Amino acid sequence: MAQQERVRPFFESPFLFQPSRNWLRLLWENKHVGRVYLPRAMFVTFCTLSTIPLRAYESLRYGGAVKRTAIQHPPIFIIGHWRTGTTHLHNLLCHDNNFGRVSMWQTFAPGLCLMGERLLKNPFNKIQQRLHPTREIDNIPLSMDNPEEEDLAIANMSPYSYLHMYSFPRRASYYFERYVTNFDALPESIRKEWAEYYLIILRKATLKAEGKRLVIKNCSDSARLKALLELFPDAKFIHTYRNPYDVFRSTQHLYKTVLARAQVQEIDTKEIETWVLRFYTQLMQKFFADKSLIPKGNLVEIKYEDLVKEPLVQLRRIYATLGLPGFAEAEPAFSAYLDSIKGYQKNVYKKLEDSLIENVNRNWSFALEALGYKRLEPSSGK
Repeated sequence: MAQQERVRPFFESPFLFQPSRNWLRLLWENKHVGRVYLPRAMFVTFCTLSTIPLRAYESLRYGGAVKRTAIQHPPIFIIGHWRTGTTHLHNLLCHDNNFGRVSMWQTFAPGLCLMGERLLKNPFNKIQQRLHPTREIDNIPLSMDNPEEEDLAIANMSPYSYLHMYSFPRRASYYFERYVTNFDALPESIRKEWAEYYLIILRKATLKAEGKRLVIKNCSDSARLKALLELFPDAKFIHTYRNPYDVFRSTQHLYKTVLARAQVQEIDTKEIETWVLRFYTQLMQKFFADKSLIPKGNLVEIKYEDLVKEPLVQLRRIYATLGLPGFAEAEPAFSAYLDSIKGYQKNVYKKLEDSLIENVNRNWSFALEALGYKRLEPSSGK
């Protein structure tokens, strides 16, 4: 079987601070760990066991405060398939001081994120800056204080996250379909438990943000609109979308990059193309089917290409459409951030092969039509 091109250092896993019972359960359920990945599996096991006292202390020290924290303002959810500009928009909006966020540190160590800032966050931030000052998937500057997808927090608290597919890729379809596209079909008891974990991390983020309205970015939430609206009926949604051909290339790169840091099982890398095609289809079809559930005036859709070309215009449209106050006050901060990333270099991908264009056309024609993008023909790919 073809494995990943290289095995990343075992200490780079994003799942080091999950509860040991969660990690051991995942190992038991998935059975197999590849020999070359044993050091990573053992290191994750060591970290989950050695941090038990820290998680216990956080629960005792902050558990009551977290439970008492009310999420008074319905969150703003940024949704859309991966690699459609969700991170860029998230980073932009979080420069409005009226908003709070779930930070990378809070998702990396949700069970000890409140008490572990000085003890663990700052040292990890320094290590990260040395190893990866930018995100490998898109070269965006990294910091433990950056906004991050809260699904990573769910994965570091429970088994109820699609992100476990990166540790156990032999069951990638199981995790993605169970906890993303078929989430509504889960037993009520599991959905209720998922919601409890979800609210814990949002309450911790709200506590840290001193009650500010949270801006949440989670691509998998595109298929969980019903669950989110049950928790927050008046939540606001921003859906980003991008040319599907570009999404295909960028998502392949995303999967390969994250997989190399997290996997403890070997797979044939040819499977990644299948994941990209299947998961995009499932996610987007679920979103198109459910987006009418969002109350009128609570959804705005943003084209990636427009966001890149005229970010302030699109931000102004977001604030106006969703009835959000404070754009004029936040505009200088937005402009300053945009100036700071002017030298940002996007990843450059090779021309799409004819076979891949045909695959996209065969599988994603519904999205090309719905999103208004021109269909490419073989030998005319970018």
